[in-house]
Amino acid sequence: MSLIDFYPQARLAHILLVTLSGSLFAARGLATIAGARWPGLTPVRRASYLIDTGLLAAALLLLAILRLNPFVEPWLAAKLALLPAYVVLGVMALRRARSPRSRIAWFVAALACFAMMVSIARAHHPLGFLHTLLG
Repeated sequence: MSLIDFYPQARLAHILLVTLSGSLFAARGLATIAGARWPGLTPVRRASYLIDTGLLAAALLLLAILRLNPFVEPWLAAKLALLPAYVVLGVMALRRARSPRSRIAWFVAALACFAMMVSIARAHHPLGFLHTLLG
């Protein structure tokens, strides 16, 4: 059995985990803005870490299966460049921001970053949806 035989499962897992990760982040962010305490509870944070670890594993498996180099493929490089920004923005939104206004700003920025990564993945272009809008 070849590694390519696992492509459909790896792709499905990646899509599912992206959806779970984004949904959990959005729910945690909205709840944090509303003043709820559950987004910071240990089981919720661990669930987030588990989902994101699975997402990373699925992404690495897809890179291996498709023999893609993210430093050669511009759209993958763009996604990788946005990933640390998304993480930092998310940490600011969920834990570090002091005022409700700044928490909202960090949260919206993190969601925009996440949406751009999804857009880049769907378009296979570093500009994502902007590519179709611009030209």
